[in-house]
Amino acid sequence: QVPLVESGGGLVQAGGSLRLSCAASGHIFSSNVMAWYRQGPGKQRELVATITRAGSRNYAGSVKGRFTISRDNVKNTVYLQMNSLKPEDTAVYLCYAGGQYTYWGQGTQVTVSS
Repeated sequence: QVPLVESGGGLVQAGGSLRLSCAASGHIFSSNVMAWYRQGPGKQRELVATITRAGSRNYAGSVKGRFTISRDNVKNTVYLQMNSLKPEDTAVYLCYAGGQYTYWGQGTQVTVSS
């Protein structure tokens, strides 16, 4: 069973919006921290946003005010609402779960055209 499954990526024009979802299996969602990372072409992986089990959020400066991370503790799902997308947001977006163990999703491609 794949521990984390992302969905919601795609192609969008600059200024548009997308919502990414990450469904977690079983006990993984009780991990202390859920997060989204991204890795653009030729770039290092970078942290986009985090949310703790208590709901405390943090964002990278480059996405603050445009992206919102949230979690549904009933559906075991974490979301990333992305608004006002820019071409530089183009990347593979990966879901992360951290606690006693860490887990990564396979990633979902987001492409923003200018």
